[in-house]
Amino acid sequence: MQETLFPLLAAVCGYLIGSLSFAVIVSRAMGLSDPRSYGSGNPGATNVLRSGNKKAAVLTLVFDALKGFIPVLLVKLYGERFGLDEGTAALVGLGAFLGHLWPVFFKFEGGKGVATALGVILALNWELGLATLATWLAVAYFSRYSSLAAIVAAALAPVYEMLVWDSPPTAGVLVVMALLLVWRHQGNIKKLMAGTESKIGQKAGASAAKPAQPHSVKKKGSHSK
Repeated sequence: MQETLFPLLAAVCGYLIGSLSFAVIVSRAMGLSDPRSYGSGNPGATNVLRSGNKKAAVLTLVFDALKGFIPVLLVKLYGERFGLDEGTAALVGLGAFLGHLWPVFFKFEGGKGVATALGVILALNWELGLATLATWLAVAYFSRYSSLAAIVAAALAPVYEMLVWDSPPTAGVLVVMALLLVWRHQGNIKKLMAGTESKIGQKAGASAAKPAQPHSVKKKGSHSK
């Protein structure tokens, strides 16, 4: 019973932690508009950067990565006493990633999971995490497209894992995350093909950086989302 219960509970905890949408939390705390109401509408660091507030974007990036990193690290450090192995750590990471995509605390309206996926990968295998991050940075630097960098890095992560480290539980989770991440970027892929995708640092408009309006006023402009 415990062999099944503890891994399941750990995965649920991972999902709940992943459900903390820091793009929204940080924006509210700093008096910015909801990131789901401008730009791509994605509650993630790249879209928060379009508000023009770099500090908010950096905080979002760091906390979104940490919510993937910390649950997996805790399982790896303390899970053995509860019978939690490498497979459970990978499952917890997947739970955190799914929480970011479909957060229970934010009406299941989540982001695309890039930063959270990176946090998960770094905790599972720091060398693989650095290789994946280097891939993202290289593609982002030369293309200036965050979405393209994320798609390429996500696609190559399981390849790196299978070729170099060969951990079936980790590779399986990476494949699932890569497929979901590419699926969540469908709109970006269409824009990339059409040449209309926004580049890194491109602002969504001056209004995005302004403090959020009262609920009664904001409701009038809800259709602009």
